[in-house]
Parts: sequence; structure tokens; C-alpha cells
Amino acid sequence: MVRASVKLSSAKLVVICVGLLGFALVADFLWASTSSTLLTSKPSTFVVPDNKNHKNATASGRFLAAAYADLDAPNLHWEKMAPCPVPRLDGAAIQIRDLLFVFAGYGTIDYVHSHVDVYNFSDNTWGGRFDMPKEMAHSHLGMVTDGRYIYVVTGQYGPQCRGPTARTFVLDSETRKWQDLPPLPVPRYAPATQLWRGRLHVMGGSKENRHTPGLEHWSLAVKDGKALENEWKAEIPIPRGGPHRACVVVDDRLYVLGGQEGDFMAKPGSPIFKCSRRPEVVYTDVYMLDDEMKWKTLPGMLKPNSHIEFAWAVVNNSIVITGGTTEKHPVTKKMVLNGEVVQFNLNTLKWSVIGKLPFRVKTTLVGFWNGWLYFTSGQRDKGPDDPSPKKVIGEMWRTKLKLND
Repeated sequence: MVRASVKLSSAKLVVICVGLLGFALVADFLWASTSSTLLTSKPSTFVVPDNKNHKNATASGRFLAAAYADLDAPNLHWEKMAPCPVPRLDGAAIQIRDLLFVFAGYGTIDYVHSHVDVYNFSDNTWGGRFDMPKEMAHSHLGMVTDGRYIYVVTGQYGPQCRGPTARTFVLDSETRKWQDLPPLPVPRYAPATQLWRGRLHVMGGSKENRHTPGLEHWSLAVKDGKALENEWKAEIPIPRGGPHRACVVVDDRLYVLGGQEGDFMAKPGSPIFKCSRRPEVVYTDVYMLDDEMKWKTLPGMLKPNSHIEFAWAVVNNSIVITGGTTEKHPVTKKMVLNGEVVQFNLNTLKWSVIGKLPFRVKTTLVGFWNGWLYFTSGQRDKGPDDPSPKKVIGEMWRTKLKLND
């Protein structure tokens, strides 16, 4: 009996020990799991709430989720105008008085345009299409006007991620005739381009591999659509290279705003130069050149912004920018489009958000006429809750512009 009692007590003891050991193992596992979650979790991981029930949903139904980098902004009343004859992405645009000249661009990733469409702001109609030179680039162009002549510098020749050309041209907007200019020393994709103090300035952009940022800065003396020199002159390099920036001259000062480092590259060995994704860094940088011919750093943009080279207008000593792209989505790593209209007041050097676009969109082509801000073309988002790019558009929209003081 005593031996049986001892055996029973021993059995109970074993069960208790096993139970305690199991409890300890479970507790240890739970602690380890919690610690692992805390160590690997990131503040950039977001849950997108239901737009309909969320208190921060806008009147248009677009939720300003931090994960999608929307900035809170007042709604604007947009009117849909006659669409551009063709949709285009990475095209170019120049306004001369009441005419908006819209150049080149992708129709699809496998097809590029080689013509110019013209929009008349006075009667809000499209017309007067004409061809570009066969040797001229089809996207990622540098472009500027003196009020009559339009200077076109370098860019990508062909669809997908084909190579750049160094060819440079000038268009007489009145006769619609083209002439050659001296080629850029080396080809570039989407360089910042402006006329300043009688010289055509070209800077930055991406190098020949389409990805590496260029820092070089060249200028060429021009007048009335003609080059006054046979070669480009080297100027002070830009502090930070890369493509897809706005470049503006106001009050005899040259400004370069936004942009990115890196871009899609051609897939190695692809016979069609198929585009392959590469890392990109989008930035807020704003630089200025003045009498001292030294780059000065100005207050940065409210958020990183790229693909804005023709998305701007100068109104009442302010630079107004529509749309663009910002940093990749922190979770999905997809490209994120911008959907705001922002203002940089050159009197105060302050940025502000002055309105919401009808949708997020990049590479808009912008004009301003009689108080109306217009934009056309580009690539829009997938919807209110998905800021990644989808459809290439040719739509034209306008709104009465109201600037902040």
C-alpha cells in the first residue's frame, strides 16, 4: 500500500512538472512572438479604413490616407473640356499666348507619338496638328520657349526604355517650321531646361543608361531661333542630378524644383528594350541661380515630387504645380501618384496646397489662361483608394485658380 501510494504521488508529480514545463514553453513562445512582432513591425505599415465611414473622408470620397501620401486640401470645381486627340504620357507642352503646343509622348509603352497637337484657349478647341522631325526624341524631352521659338533638347528616341538622342531642334511656332541646333555634348533623359539671360540652359537629367543621375550643366547662346555659338558651354554643375523636374525662370532667377534619382532601365538583352524597374529616390529639393551664379537651396516642397517638368505655370509671382509622383508606397512598394495643386510663393518662399485634382496623375501638361488653370494628358491613378498608376489619358480639365496670399 505504501509503495502504491508512492507510485501515485510520483505520477502526480510527473504530471504537474510536465504541465508546468508546457506552460513555460507556451509563455516563452508567446513572449518570443510578441517580441518578434515588435522588432519587425514598422510605423509605415498602414491599414486603410473604409472611406464611407471614416471621419477624414473628403467630400469627393477620396480618403487622405497617410500610406498614400495625400495632402489635405480644399476641393476645387473642375470642368471637363474637349480631350486631346490622343492620350500621351511623358509628353511635353509649351504655352505661347492662347495656344498650348503638346508634343510627342507615349501612347502606350510600345507606341510613341511623333506629332504636335495644339489647343486654343480662346475657343477651347483642338486643331492644327503637325509632325515633328523624324530624328527628334519622342519622350523625356527638354523644352522651353522665348515666346515664339520653341527649343527642343535631347530625350528618349522610341518606345519602351530605348536610348536617348543628343539631337536638338527649334520650332518656329508661327510658321510651324523646324531647324537643327548644335547637339548636346552627350544625350540625356528629361533634363531641366530653360532660357536665361540669352542662353539655353540644360542641366541634370539621367545619363545614357537611363538610371544614373547627371550633374552636368551646359548652356548655348541663342536668339530668334538661331544658335549664336557652335558648341555648348560648361556651366556650374547642379547640386543634385536626375530627371523629371520643373525648371522655371521668374524675375531673372532660375529655379529647379523636385525630381528624382534613378529611373526604369532597359532589361539586359531585351530586343525591344523592355522597361525594367530600378530603385528610385524622389526628393523635395528646390535650387536657385541668381547674379552670383551659385546654386542656393530654398525651402523644400511639401512632399517629394517628380514627373513635373511640364506640370507648372507661373501666376502672380508664384509657381503652381499640378500632380506628379512621390516616394513609393511603404507597403506595396508601388509608384504613388500625387493629386494636389501646390503653390510656391516667390515673395514669401512658402509652399501651400491650394486644391485637389480630379484624380491623382503624373506628367500633366499645364497651361494658364484668363484665370483658368488647365491640365491635360498624363497617367492617372487606379481609383480613390489606389494611388498607383494605370490609364494613360488625353483628358483636358480646367478650374478657376485661387492663390494663397
